[in-house]
Amino acid sequence: MSIKKVVITGVSGLLGPYVEEHMINMGYDVLSVDINKPKVSKAAFLKVNLLNLGECYGALAGADAVIHLAAIPVAYSHPNEVTFQNNVMSTYNILEASAGLGIKKVVLASSESSYGIVFSKQNLAPQYVPMDEEHPQLPEDSYGLSKIVAEKAGDMFNRRCGMQVVSLRIGNVITPEMYQNFPSFIHDPKPRRTILWSYVDARDIAQACRLSIETDGLGSVALNLAADDTSMDIKSCDLMKAEFPSVTDVRSSIDGYQTLLSNEKAKKMLNWTPVHTWREEIKYNR
Repeated sequence: MSIKKVVITGVSGLLGPYVEEHMINMGYDVLSVDINKPKVSKAAFLKVNLLNLGECYGALAGADAVIHLAAIPVAYSHPNEVTFQNNVMSTYNILEASAGLGIKKVVLASSESSYGIVFSKQNLAPQYVPMDEEHPQLPEDSYGLSKIVAEKAGDMFNRRCGMQVVSLRIGNVITPEMYQNFPSFIHDPKPRRTILWSYVDARDIAQACRLSIETDGLGSVALNLAADDTSMDIKSCDLMKAEFPSVTDVRSSIDGYQTLLSNEKAKKMLNWTPVHTWREEIKYNR
């Protein structure tokens, strides 16, 4: 099937503009959708309330694929039930409308938060590192839970109508201007311990979104997205010793600066390669 028109939701968020620009640059006909109009948009824009199924049908009519980024993006910024209802129902409506309209490829923005460590109030530690997609998802918060429900909804629609649904478990999103902040924390392991010091450039995420649409035969699958290295100037083995000394199950080499959120599955299934690293983006002398 030839994919020409792509609808992108959540274009007013941190990640949306980079996905929009990348898809336009790659020759796609893009319709950008959000409940808030972006300050700058290079694509046609439609204001849509994704909690209204009818509006989703209207927004997706004529589309060949959907990249669904819209969500309340963190835990505890809203009442728990608001976060859960918004994220679950907006995703369900996108999938339901896609199925009804015969759209065969959908990309969902899931999150590393679904593993539960990011917003844990119980000091949850990883069971093993690097943490891959088989690691148990153990959230204590409605945000992480909403992402699990969205992934399960993707599985259900795949079973129902064969729709390909790729749920990208995205790590800490970094836009180009955010690299200037790195020198302030690269020697202090504590502030970023709950994200396992992971990060991923918005431009690399955009590439993964496109590849998730262009690749066939994926079924319904969840894939971690992370840079190849950590966000720290401390070796990964030393980070684990300092902050998670009880974790002894280490499944690949972490003697250098290797990511502790495994991106191997995304590399294999999407032929994806993250190309941006903070070590090259900033001028830093060790």
